[in-house]
Amino acid sequence: MKTSTPAVSRRNFLQISALAGGGFALSYALPGTAFAQAPGLDNTARAFTPNPFIKITPDGIVILVAKNPDAGQGVKTALPMILAEELGADFKKVTIEYGGLDPQLGAQFAGGSLSVPMNYQTLRRAGAVARTVLVQAAADTWGVPAAECEAENSTVIHRPTGRVLGFGDLATKAASMPLPDEKSVVLKRPKENKLIGNRVGGVDNPAIVTGQSLFGLDQKVPGMVHAVYVKCPVFGGKPVSANLDRLKKLPGVLDAFLVEGTNDYYGLLPGVAIVGDSTWATFKARSLLDVTWDEGPGAAQSSAAYEEAAAKAAAGAGKEMRNDGNVAAKFASAAKVVEAAYHYPYLHHATLEPMNALAIPTADGGLEVLAPTQTPDDAKNVAMKVSGLPAEKVKLRFTRIGGGFGRRLVNDFVAEAVAVAMKVGKPVKLTWTREDDTRHGQYRPPAWHYLKGAVDASGKLSAWQNHFVTVGLNSTAEPARAAELSNNELPARFLADYRLERSITSTNVPTSWLRAPGSNGLAFVFQSFIDELAHAGGRDPLEFRLELLGEDRVLPGNGQWEPPYNTGRMKGVLRLAAEKSGWGKKLPKGSGQGIAFHFSHSGYVAEVADVTVTPDGALTVDKVVVAVDVGPIINPSGAENQIQGSIIDGLSGAWLQELTIENGAVVQGNFHDYPLLRINDAPKIEIHFIESDNPPTGLGEPAMPPLPPAVCNAIFAATGKRVRRLPLVRTDLAWS
Repeated sequence: MKTSTPAVSRRNFLQISALAGGGFALSYALPGTAFAQAPGLDNTARAFTPNPFIKITPDGIVILVAKNPDAGQGVKTALPMILAEELGADFKKVTIEYGGLDPQLGAQFAGGSLSVPMNYQTLRRAGAVARTVLVQAAADTWGVPAAECEAENSTVIHRPTGRVLGFGDLATKAASMPLPDEKSVVLKRPKENKLIGNRVGGVDNPAIVTGQSLFGLDQKVPGMVHAVYVKCPVFGGKPVSANLDRLKKLPGVLDAFLVEGTNDYYGLLPGVAIVGDSTWATFKARSLLDVTWDEGPGAAQSSAAYEEAAAKAAAGAGKEMRNDGNVAAKFASAAKVVEAAYHYPYLHHATLEPMNALAIPTADGGLEVLAPTQTPDDAKNVAMKVSGLPAEKVKLRFTRIGGGFGRRLVNDFVAEAVAVAMKVGKPVKLTWTREDDTRHGQYRPPAWHYLKGAVDASGKLSAWQNHFVTVGLNSTAEPARAAELSNNELPARFLADYRLERSITSTNVPTSWLRAPGSNGLAFVFQSFIDELAHAGGRDPLEFRLELLGEDRVLPGNGQWEPPYNTGRMKGVLRLAAEKSGWGKKLPKGSGQGIAFHFSHSGYVAEVADVTVTPDGALTVDKVVVAVDVGPIINPSGAENQIQGSIIDGLSGAWLQELTIENGAVVQGNFHDYPLLRINDAPKIEIHFIESDNPPTGLGEPAMPPLPPAVCNAIFAATGKRVRRLPLVRTDLAWS
């Protein structure tokens, strides 16, 4: 892969001609090899652009488009790899470009671990169309059957004679040929792959390590000013007045004003804008800002009150969500019944790059926005709504993202940048502080699970009941965003006697999707309680889980977010994780293994954690063995990166992190009170893939949910102490 135009030899240069859309294309008098033939190659240089994903210039530059935002999940590398594989391109010599927001490219977002599964077939066909035409162009040039030709390393080879033509040699001819129906092209068989399945470093890695401009915070344009946007600490509050006149007199401050905003938690909220000639000037002025806030009715809310409300709700009857069999009868006849209350708190995405956006009013009355967003299409809609401009007047460009994890699925920061830019009529770079990020995020919702489970005389799980208490955004009628629990969530459908009730407690705190939404809390609860029941039944936790999954079969799905569930694939990763971890080995007191699995985003993942706990309660997570089945792996380097990140991210949340609410506002503000896992606490991570012919699915999320329960179950094995609420730092792990 390269990122710049190669040098051109003068003796090969034939002409320079203008390309449509600007720039120049070069063509050559001589083909790239001694065997190539000039006849059939005209000298009217044209780029070959069979579809929006591929461009091959007559000077041999192969440009592949990365269509989805890259938040570190590696799609800017993986998606072009799929294209290059089918095209037959030499990936080391192609240029990768962002496609920008373009409807021709289809859905463009980074979320739900969907980038690979949604684009896999589309990109394969796009590459195969281009390859088919290039091969035909070469065959026509040589006067041979296309079946005797093959694309390889950005060339077409005539196998019987060894003649070779480069893609650049064929670009002009290919550009004049009709394109085949994409449904008619022949795709490579998996065993023919030469790129997919090999380790490829991230295409942006050189630029990242050399500090080149890639991220939203790097962007700048002439005449740009800077802004901060201050919102009421209490969610739902708004500014009444502020010392704006004083702020405007400060060095470097250009303007300061109130923004009325709306009550849309995912759009433009009311606030105070401060505009200056530098980020430092605006941050300095912000420190002197004195605002009178109308805090609204949310000011009395707190985490302690939510906890009390949850317990009160659980003591009564909830809304029945599912009721299979006769749970009461099974409890009455059970050999053992276990009751437990589990809880996980609000979590924050904690991206290393704070929220930011650059909004540029243009001379024609339009608007251009540059933003590190996971949802560029929504970001454009937000910009249109705030600016009042029609779609044709708003242009959205997205940058590489310095950490997303779902936070940048919401474009509230874009709304603020646009509002300020429209007010001042200049390009405005809006930057959030770390405290803005922490105290005005879109959080992982908390939940409380009041569980009751039974095992029969043979130690088999026989009944399950859950009164699930979740949060609503200023509502007791509907769960807040990302706070739902599916009626089909395991062990539903795996037990004949199962009951689920739901209650909702109202909060003023906005929530949204955080890496492996829903699953990132539910797996902790259910896989921990299953472990409790296994021990209650005197069973091995691995065998107990395999028995629960039952015979190999596929349970039907229920739409995109509840795909079919293949129990055989899940059992396969469970057995593999157990085998590779040495499950069942004898360990001394204070050391333990824990196992957990979870089906998330169509990925089958099981994990075994090894931990050590000292008698005074100091925890070390020694090792995590991960077994994964997501079909074929496009780029093992990127896949392992995603799993390692999920383990570290999951361990940070389970061990250290919690957001609390007091007086209607978030208490924590920065990494000192909302820490990330440090390198000295990171475990050894061992990853094993089960590759299959199933369609590939994403890996950004499914490895995270099993981590907390695997660690907590290991802690129980080591100490006999059951962790029923997160984070771990709230539990005394000392033993004797």
